[in-house]
Amino acid sequence: MRVGLVANPFSARDIRRVIANAASLQITDRANIVLRVLACLGACGVSEVLAMPERGGIRAHVDRGIERARNTGEERFAPVRHLEFPVTGTVEDTRRAVRAMVAEGVAAIVVLGGDGTHRAVAMDCGRTPIACVSTGTNNAFPDHREPTVTGLATGLAVTGRVPPEVAYASNKRLLVTINGTEHHPALVDVALVAERVVGARALWRPESLRELYVTFADPSVIGLSAIAGFLEPVGRREPDGAMVEIGAPGRDDSPADGNSAVRIDVPIAPGWLRTIDVRGWRRLPPGAVRTPRLRAGMIALDGEREVGFGEDDEVRIVLEPDAVRTVDVEACMDYAARHGLFRVDGHRAPEAALRPRV
Repeated sequence: MRVGLVANPFSARDIRRVIANAASLQITDRANIVLRVLACLGACGVSEVLAMPERGGIRAHVDRGIERARNTGEERFAPVRHLEFPVTGTVEDTRRAVRAMVAEGVAAIVVLGGDGTHRAVAMDCGRTPIACVSTGTNNAFPDHREPTVTGLATGLAVTGRVPPEVAYASNKRLLVTINGTEHHPALVDVALVAERVVGARALWRPESLRELYVTFADPSVIGLSAIAGFLEPVGRREPDGAMVEIGAPGRDDSPADGNSAVRIDVPIAPGWLRTIDVRGWRRLPPGAVRTPRLRAGMIALDGEREVGFGEDDEVRIVLEPDAVRTVDVEACMDYAARHGLFRVDGHRAPEAALRPRV
């Protein structure tokens, strides 16, 4: 049983970390997270982990940790094989690694990163589930959870100890289509801004923000999706998303059948609250195609400006259900506890037991 591993050494290093005085996760910390995940995958009997190549230093720290354990007689980590291809230091490394992992038939892909890294993985993973570990700047899509628990849940899921109908959850995504040929997915939010200059890719100044579309609206996360979450929460497992029109209040062009204008303070980055003028908002049903009112500008996908569009371009936005599968960590751990998968006192079915490798 194989599992993929994407550990992005460059996540959480965009301008939002600078302006918000937020700390970046160091390479040694990322490597220690990988080791914790590998230990849990090994305990569950995963036969091999395929890791993406990188030149940020994670591999060296992980190799040393594995060697130290081996020197003390412990073989507790799942075996790791690093994929081999030239490293560019760009998002293409992630996407190429994911394509290789899927081609080799991994049962799931553990992802260390924020919304941007998870989006890159989701672009090429198809129906292969993602196990999310939050290490980015804005982490709306990956839950904040101890990686040990995520590693255990993933191991239980891929080895079949937790049934697939329990172990995996389906997730919505937004798909932006330009002129019928360009397709740009987003896991959390699509933002339309009135400026055409990219500058810093991360969107942290809301002055030019005009329209926002989200797959879910959680008031307990930070980022652009928090704007919608502070207006009307929409759950991850609900079928709808939400859309928000932003600009000077009091105008008469709020969304039809939507809610009236308000002004709210929102944390759009760690420790970075900004006042947002909302013209109106409403639910976004799945499958309904939306045409933005903004005729020219930039499109930000999961918080990063990606593509420009002009008055002659035809832009369409649609919410797609069941687009990305993830390991449902909470459901896996609940099932494991209720079925005694962690017990070592003989009160569990042998075929279901978790057998740590020592």
